[in-house]
Amino acid sequence: MADVAGTTKGARAAWRVPRFDWTMAVFVLLAVLLVILIVSPLSRLVIESFSDPETGGFTLQNFVDVFTRKRYMTAYWQTLQLAGVTVVMSVFMALPMAFAVSRTDTPGRGLMYFAVLGAFIVPPFLGAIGWILLAGPNAGWINQIWESLTGSEEPLFNIFSMWGLAFVIALNVFPLIFIFATSAFDLISSEMEEAAAIHGAGPMRATWLITLPLALPAILGASMLVFLETIALYGTPALIAIPARFNVATTQLTTFFEYPAKIELAMAFSVPMVLITIVLLVAQRMMLRGGTVAVSGKGGAREPMKIGRWKWLFLGHGIAVGLLAVVLPAFILVTTSFSVAWARPFGFDNMTLANYREILFEQQTVRDALWNTYTISLTGATVCTALGFVIAYMVIRKLVPMSAVIAFLTVSPVAVPGIVLAICFYAAYAGPPLSLYGSSMLIIIAFVTRFLPIAFVSCASGVRSMNPELEEAVRIHGGGRFRALAEVVAPVLKKSLLGVWILVFVICSRELSTAMFLSSYQNRVISILTLDLSEQGEYEMLAAMGVVLLVITTAVVAVGMRFLGRDFMLRRN
Repeated sequence: MADVAGTTKGARAAWRVPRFDWTMAVFVLLAVLLVILIVSPLSRLVIESFSDPETGGFTLQNFVDVFTRKRYMTAYWQTLQLAGVTVVMSVFMALPMAFAVSRTDTPGRGLMYFAVLGAFIVPPFLGAIGWILLAGPNAGWINQIWESLTGSEEPLFNIFSMWGLAFVIALNVFPLIFIFATSAFDLISSEMEEAAAIHGAGPMRATWLITLPLALPAILGASMLVFLETIALYGTPALIAIPARFNVATTQLTTFFEYPAKIELAMAFSVPMVLITIVLLVAQRMMLRGGTVAVSGKGGAREPMKIGRWKWLFLGHGIAVGLLAVVLPAFILVTTSFSVAWARPFGFDNMTLANYREILFEQQTVRDALWNTYTISLTGATVCTALGFVIAYMVIRKLVPMSAVIAFLTVSPVAVPGIVLAICFYAAYAGPPLSLYGSSMLIIIAFVTRFLPIAFVSCASGVRSMNPELEEAVRIHGGGRFRALAEVVAPVLKKSLLGVWILVFVICSRELSTAMFLSSYQNRVISILTLDLSEQGEYEMLAAMGVVLLVITTAVVAVGMRFLGRDFMLRRN
């Protein structure tokens, strides 16, 4: 009887229905959510651009209107001009610094590194405000000093020009070229340079003939990213280009939302910007896969190059760039924040704490903007990091069908400029049935979508480096994939996840382009309020608000540097 009972029990166990794997169901649900999150708003770019505003039917008239209007074509042309000049200026700023830090015995290399980090931390709109206060043609401090010294009524600098705009943007985006160039220089062995020196070539000649050609693909790839960043930037052009009457693509886009809004024209106008972005991103990928030692090699022995008196020139260049990008804008912002009137000479009779008292205790609008900024940034960074981590695990371990498609969709927002992505979300979710316009939820969703590629790529790199045997051990002992993810993968990658969270948090707190069309009076963030205060001429209050923003952001970055290393913000994955 015991044998029969045992046999029956074994037969029942053999025919028992397998336990449903809820883990896989959740992963599939996340994959569907990702498709909806990205495909729905981005599809509106195509749908609306070919839609007739009156009948809703298919039409090419929107593109005809865009390409036959002189004002629109001028905006395109001036945007390309601006991006080209910005790239040249950025290369001039970043390349000598990258070479000095990576390859030479130049002193003060740590200061150059922190200058680059500072330029990344300072939001573009605050840098623009700083240079308006410094080099405004009428009351800028530099021009006031010039007038007092020479008596000339002609300003020394006029920031309200195409060259001034390109200069200010370059001071903000040159870290991109520095990061890529430094990574390339670090991978080049110094043996070839030493061989050139043996044959009589000086350090600068060896650099020109050997080092730079090897690093050229990375430099050109970074230059393309700077080009794309420039054509997509809104905050700095809004502060400088509009007063200069220099129309660019991003400022032109805002005119389509003047009453009555012309969503179809805005979408049609955005399509060429997206196509340019896609072409340059593909070219950049192909260039970085060219197989040069600068990009794909392991590197070799690297001894700092002794460059003699040239090192003082490199040091002077690095100090100059640091002063222009970080020190001077930060100094003028701090000084203005304590001033009664920023245009008057700074002295004890012009000092006050009233600006800080007003923004922290009296101005409800500013307090709400600060609260909205950090609430949205905290939520967006947390959701973005968690979602990027789970999707990266799902894709790298191939837990769902079509993992390659999921990965492609996750990184696809990279090809859409922030201001265009904001228009897509406005078209998709602002109206019925969801009617999310005016809610912080819409901004958070847009931020998560836009910065998800950063989280995904970083987390995928970490997951790929882990041996899956650790997770399989958990499953062998009865644990599910979520348990393996929570108790094995996440703890191993906790530093990487913290780095991703801080990076996304900093970017969200300074983001303007994506928030431009999605915020209302009730949920304005600091970047949007900056534009409003600038238009009202409230530079003293604006500067105080900017200083508070910088202090909080710098504190967050300092915590990251303490736990993750000083270069975690400037690593290239």
